[in-house]
Amino acid sequence: MASASTGPSVARDATPSSHHPFRYGWTAFAAVLMILGGAMAIFEGIAAIAKDNIFVATRNYAFQLSLTGWGWIHLILGIVILLAGCALFTGAAWARVVGIVLAGLGALANFLWLPFYPFWSIVLIAINVFILWALCAGPQEEEGA
Repeated sequence: MASASTGPSVARDATPSSHHPFRYGWTAFAAVLMILGGAMAIFEGIAAIAKDNIFVATRNYAFQLSLTGWGWIHLILGIVILLAGCALFTGAAWARVVGIVLAGLGALANFLWLPFYPFWSIVLIAINVFILWALCAGPQEEEGA
């Protein structure tokens, strides 16, 4: 009888606290997407810095910046997004806020990159939108727990 009454209380104590990063899957989902999206942005930046002739240079574009300049922007932003994605695995609240800001900046940078490499930009914009959604959707308290 005593073991039956202590079992559930031990099980309740062993459940993850609200500070555990994987209590809800959205944090892990956002962290993985940030790491993948950051890595893709890093490769995009390296390609723009190393070989300017890979991308199509558009004339009369409102944001006149050299491809090397855009490459440095994407490289730095990709590194920071990747590091913030790694920080999300700790479950820190600041990492969630930084992730939201960086995903918004990443989507904006890729929107401005559309004339140079449209398909790649659309893919990275979609990844950043999913990151924003995942970071804003969780965590929430479960009912009945």
